Amino acid sequence: MPARLPDYLSGLNPEQLEAVLHESGNLLILAGAGSGKTRVITTKIAWLIRERGFSPESILAVTFTNKAAAEMRDRACSIEPSCARANLRTFHSFGAWFLRRNAAAARLDRDFTIYDDDDSTTLARAAFPDLSRPEASRLAQAIARAKDYGLRPDSPELDRRFHEHDFRRRYAEYESRLRATGNVDFGDLISLPVRVLGSEQAIRERTHARFRVILVDEYQDSNVAQFELLKALAGPAAYVCVVGDDDQSIYRFRGAEVKNILSFPEVFPGTAIIKLERNYRSYQSILDIASRVVERNEGRLGKTLRATRVGGEKPVLAVLRDHDEETAYCIRVVDAHVRKGGSFSDVAVLYRTNAQSLAFERAFPAAGIPYRLVGALRFYEREEVKDALALLALASNCRDEVAFRRVVNKPPRGVGAASLEAVVEMGFASGGDLVAAAQAAQAKSAKARAGLFSFASLMKNIAARLGPSAPEPDDDDGPGEARSANAAAAPKSKEDQLSGIVEYAVRESGLLDYHKGQDEVAGSQKVSNLDELVNAASDYPATRSGLSAFLEAVELDRAMSSGEAGQDAVTLITMHNTKGLEFRLVIIAGMEQGLFPRDDDDGEELEEQRRLFYVALTRAKDELHLTYCRRRLFRGRIMDYQPSRFLAEVPKGMMRPFGGKLDLSAAEAAGKWKAGASVYHDDHGSGRIIKVSPAGEAGVCVTVHFETGRTLQFFPKFTGKLEIVSE
Repeated sequence: MPARLPDYLSGLNPEQLEAVLHESGNLLILAGAGSGKTRVITTKIAWLIRERGFSPESILAVTFTNKAAAEMRDRACSIEPSCARANLRTFHSFGAWFLRRNAAAARLDRDFTIYDDDDSTTLARAAFPDLSRPEASRLAQAIARAKDYGLRPDSPELDRRFHEHDFRRRYAEYESRLRATGNVDFGDLISLPVRVLGSEQAIRERTHARFRVILVDEYQDSNVAQFELLKALAGPAAYVCVVGDDDQSIYRFRGAEVKNILSFPEVFPGTAIIKLERNYRSYQSILDIASRVVERNEGRLGKTLRATRVGGEKPVLAVLRDHDEETAYCIRVVDAHVRKGGSFSDVAVLYRTNAQSLAFERAFPAAGIPYRLVGALRFYEREEVKDALALLALASNCRDEVAFRRVVNKPPRGVGAASLEAVVEMGFASGGDLVAAAQAAQAKSAKARAGLFSFASLMKNIAARLGPSAPEPDDDDGPGEARSANAAAAPKSKEDQLSGIVEYAVRESGLLDYHKGQDEVAGSQKVSNLDELVNAASDYPATRSGLSAFLEAVELDRAMSSGEAGQDAVTLITMHNTKGLEFRLVIIAGMEQGLFPRDDDDGEELEEQRRLFYVALTRAKDELHLTYCRRRLFRGRIMDYQPSRFLAEVPKGMMRPFGGKLDLSAAEAAGKWKAGASVYHDDHGSGRIIKVSPAGEAGVCVTVHFETGRTLQFFPKFTGKLEIVSE
C-alpha cells in the first residue's frame, strides 16, 4: 500500500480501499446492498489509469444498462478525465462495437442493422407464414432465450431446455434468414463475438493484447452467453474483476444465472474475494431481517450486512383482514409520515405482481395521496385490460366502433381490413348495431364469415347474461346521482356479481388464452392483470346499469392523473423494479403464501424468490412495513390465505405486530419441508420430496416420490410416520 494515499481514496472504508488497490490475480467483489459498490468500481478504474499506469484503451468495463454505463463513465472521469478513453459500455454495446470492427470474420456487413424484438417477430413470421403474430413473437422470444443460454440450433442441450413444437428446425430456419439479411438480433451481439473469438486466432490474440483489465458490474445479472463472452475476452495475462451480489440475483426469468458469480473463483484461478458488508442505507433492525431470511439459501457465498447508521425502530408486520384493510393501513401509514414532516416521495409500496397495483391506484386518489406507477403502464392502460374493457364496452353499447375495431379480430379470427370496413359501413347504414352487422356480414372468405359470426354470437351471449337493471328510484337527488348509487350497490351474492360476466367474456373470447401465451414467454403477468380486473368488477351487480357504472368508474380512474417523476408522490412499484433504488419508508404488500412466494416455487425458483424478498427489504432506509391479508379476492372470489413462508423465516421478536394475531405454524411447516429433501416413511421406505404446498388448517401437503416408484401425498401435521433424513 502506498505510504500516502491520493485524496480521492481517503473516503473509502478499509474493505473498499482493499478492493480498489487489489491488482494480483483476479478479484470478486461481493458487494452487499447499499455498500457503495459503484464508488469502488469507478474509483478502481481511475486508480489503475492514474496510479498504476494502465492506458485507458486497455481497460474494458461492462454493465447492463446505458444509465449505469453513463454513471460509471461520469464518476470515473470526475477523478481522472482520461477515463473517457476507456471502453465503458453495456454488454450489448460492446458486442456491437466488436462486430463492426470484425464484421468480415462474423460474415456481416459493417453497417449491419440491429433487429429489436418487433423486427425479430416480423422475421419469424416471414419464415413461417402459418404462424400468427403472437405465435411468431413467442418463437422469436424463445430463440432469444436460447441465445442467452449460448445454445445454437445444433446444440445437443436445446431439446432439454426448450419444448416448443419443432423448435430446432424453426430456430435453424430463423438463423438462416437472419444471416441472409446481413443483420443481427440482440442475442447475436453476445453470441457472435464469442464465436469469432473462438474461431479466429488473430482476432483473439489482438483482443487479448488490447484489453489487459476487464471489469464487470452487476455481475450477478449476467447470463450464460455473457459468461462465455467474458471467458473469451480474458487473455492469459488479463486482470479480471467482477462486482456483484449473489443475494440480489433476481432476473432468472430473463436468463440471469446466479451460478456465474458462485463459480467465478473456480473458473478464474487465483481469485481473491473481498466482501463489502458495511451498509450505508438502512438501520440494522431492517438488515437483520434481510440477512436472516436470505441466509437460508444454499446457493450463496455468504456475507452479513452491518449498518453504519445507529438507531431505528423494528419493522412492522400488519396482519389484516383483507385487501380493503390493506389499502386503508397503507393510507394511514403514508398520512402519518407526511404529518410528521415527511414527503410523499419518501414512500414506496412494493408488491410481487403488477396486478396488485390496482387496489392502490383506486384508493390513493380518493384519499388525496398522489402516486406514480414505476415500470408499468397504469392498470387500465395495459393492453390485456383494454382488450377486456373493449369487450365489455361493446356489450354495453353495440355501436361502439372503437371497441369493435379493437377486439373483433383479437385474438385473430381471420377478419381482414376489407371485411372489417365492410361490417362497419353496414352497421352504420342500418342504425349502428355493429354486432348485428357482423352476424349478417357476407365477407368474401369463409374464414372471415365464420370469424365474424362467432364473434357476434359471443357478444350476444355476453349481453344476454346481463340481468335487467333495477328500477330507478324516484329521488330528488337527480337522475344521474340516483342511477349511479343504484348501479353501484354491492351485489348480495356471488351469482349477482358482474365479475362472473367479466370472467366469462375474457375466457370465451379467447383473450385469456391469447395473453396466457404471451405470459409463458415474457413473464408479463397479463393473466394476473385480467384476474384483477375480474376482482374489480365484483363490487358491481351483473346488470346493464351495473356494467355501465363499472365502465364509468374505470373512465374516471383513467382520468385521474398520477404523479410524474420528480413530483411529490408515493411510488407504486414491483419488487423486481426496485433494484438499485432506496426510500425512507417502504411498505411490502401481499405477504401471503401463494402470492409471494407462489405455491409451486421450489428449489432454485424458491431461492430466487427469497433473494427478491431480500432486495425488497433492503430498499428501506428508515422505516419498513409488511402486510399480510387473511383473505383476498381472486377472480371475484374471496380466498383464504396463509402467511408467506418467508414471514416464518424471520426470528420472533424482530418485527412489531399490528392488527390481529398471526399463526405462523403453517408457514413454519412450509419452511421445514423442502422440495428435494430426503425422507423416510415407516410403511413406504425412502423417498424424496418433490413438492410442498400450503393446505390451510392442515399446514402443508408434502408430495413424495418413493424409491418403490410410488408418489404419495402426506399432511405432516397429522402423521408422525414421515421423517426428514440427512444425506
